[in-house]
Amino acid sequence: MIDAAAIRVRWETFGSKLDERGRRLYAAAEVRAAGRGGLALVSKITGLARSTINRGEDDLDGAPLAEGRVRREGGGRRSLSAIYPGLREALLRLVEPATRGDPMRPLLWVSKSLQKLATAMTSMGFPVGVDTVREELLTLGFSRQGNRKAEEGSNHPDRDAQFEYINSTVMAAQGRGEPVISVDTKKKELIGNFKNAGSDYRRKGAPLRVNVHDFEDKTLGKVAPYGVYDVTANEGWVSVGITSDTAEFAVASIRCWLERMARRRYPGAKELTITADCGGSNGARVRLWKVELQKLADETGLTIHVRHYPPGTSKWNKIEHRLFCHITQNWRSRPLTDRLAVVELIGATTTTTGLKVECAIDPRTYQKGIKVADAEFDAIHLIGDAFHPEWNYSIRPGPKPPA
Repeated sequence: MIDAAAIRVRWETFGSKLDERGRRLYAAAEVRAAGRGGLALVSKITGLARSTINRGEDDLDGAPLAEGRVRREGGGRRSLSAIYPGLREALLRLVEPATRGDPMRPLLWVSKSLQKLATAMTSMGFPVGVDTVREELLTLGFSRQGNRKAEEGSNHPDRDAQFEYINSTVMAAQGRGEPVISVDTKKKELIGNFKNAGSDYRRKGAPLRVNVHDFEDKTLGKVAPYGVYDVTANEGWVSVGITSDTAEFAVASIRCWLERMARRRYPGAKELTITADCGGSNGARVRLWKVELQKLADETGLTIHVRHYPPGTSKWNKIEHRLFCHITQNWRSRPLTDRLAVVELIGATTTTTGLKVECAIDPRTYQKGIKVADAEFDAIHLIGDAFHPEWNYSIRPGPKPPA
């Protein structure tokens, strides 16, 4: 008599945990051990079709398969790429980048979703579905990927050398006890009840309600925060401008930092080293930037050394990842409802490394498009360094006017 309970226990304990071939062989072995009537009973217990168990009996009598295989060569349904020669080549022509206007690439101007690829393949004579397209793309080494911010614009051959030059001059200035600052303008911010990126903890189901559209409020306008980061002291100053981001505004922000923070920390300073981007209001080719720095040097008696980062490398500027990123994190998901809120949120920014930030509104109006005459530019006491003088230069204070 066949012991069905024992077969069930053995199947649930061991047989059901095998791979496809193992389950076939196990069921076939149970049928042979059970004898007459075993096929129907084992099929019922295991859920395997009788034809599958019969194939398992053939496998018991046949030669073992190659290692790693569960079916004989030629088993299973043929892939569509084998049925339709040229299918993969056609799919590659659809998904790979190509010259614009190529008539052989019908999906050149649209997103390459699986459904659109399948439709295009079918129209080209390859009747495939979404699942087949997905499998073939994986086989060809494709996957869904977003954009990665990795390109840094023009890769100047002396880029690394400029980084080393900046590092060495900054360390030398710090060794002499002279101030070193990193400067830049943070992106302009809309003032009003507008959405601010990020999230913060609130009662479940009670998000802060903000305006649907981000149209500039003509009354409140925008603000342009210009930052000055003291590399040695881990301190920051931010002037919140209410008009244009100009070179005059940039130097005025540095002047505020000198008056409010630097004088008490560097009372005997004779030099100031500035690291800045190569573009923007403090760009290497901005004449007004140098003119305003000359005014600052004349007022303070400081020799100002400027070091510009190579084009396309602004993210390496220390102010970006030591000051601005922390400000953005501090005011995440909080609407900048007025200028005072901007000042308070910036001033409240701290880090575990002891970052200290001061901030104030700069209410002055800065005119755009100021032209610097050649005579005014030639009057600057500008001395270029031997290494890339367009990026590295010093501005010395001029002679003091008579009393």
